[in-house]
Amino acid sequence: MLQQTQVATVIPYYRRFLARFPNVKALARASEDDVLALWSGLGYYARGRNLHRAARLIAKEGFPGSAEQIAELPGVGRSTASAIAVFAHGERAAILDGNVKRVLARTFGLIDERALWDTAERLLPKHEVECYTQALMDLGATVCTRRAPGCGRCPLATMCVAHKEGRTAELPGPRARKALPLKRTTWWVLLKNGCVLLEKRPSSGLWGGLLTFPERASERWRIRSRETLPVVEHGFTHFRLRATPVVCAVDAVRAAKNQRWMPLARATLAPLPTPVKKLLAQIAQGSDPD
Repeated sequence: MLQQTQVATVIPYYRRFLARFPNVKALARASEDDVLALWSGLGYYARGRNLHRAARLIAKEGFPGSAEQIAELPGVGRSTASAIAVFAHGERAAILDGNVKRVLARTFGLIDERALWDTAERLLPKHEVECYTQALMDLGATVCTRRAPGCGRCPLATMCVAHKEGRTAELPGPRARKALPLKRTTWWVLLKNGCVLLEKRPSSGLWGGLLTFPERASERWRIRSRETLPVVEHGFTHFRLRATPVVCAVDAVRAAKNQRWMPLARATLAPLPTPVKKLLAQIAQGSDPD
């Protein structure tokens, strides 16, 4: 879940994205490069690619009519699909987002994910499921908060296991944290005549479809000078990246099939990961080594 400061940071990026793609049809018509260029700064680039793919499916086949069908859209999980189905179609479907999970875990003293889903499904009312779902989410967001929950004003306090047993800080159980592995790489920043060489990553995997620096040197490069810049560190969900940028002035280098030369002054407008964009902006402001 985004913290308040993080929300304030990403809002301008979302506004820019929505201004360019105000509806599903506009998003579906766009190229992946255009989508990722505007998604840059929002992180989790797989979400941008999945959103684009989902828009194309919806534009072609129409919007799915059930939670099960919605869950088949790229990037849509069970709880999100159920929430959409509830509010769009009035379907009787259980959700288990962070707020709802916290309410159910504390009220019934549950930790196991399967037990939480079973409970969420068992408690579904036969009527007014939209009102019930919204109330449950609001209860978790405003009363049964992660820190300092307002148990004194909670309508479930008399039956809440966590409140009775003093376990509100314990429930729901924390996610197991693992030490993140460290991945080291070299970013080869090749500059020539005010242009930089960028490489498009495969559509799947880390930063899929985005432009980054080459990470492997080539014998074809004729490097005239080089400068190693301070290490760039960036955190991901499953590992940390430590990249060493090496800025090189080169003689003519023919771009490979997945590479392109771009004017340095305009490169930051391309679909780039945030750390790559920041580094390019710093280099553009400094002296050109060629």
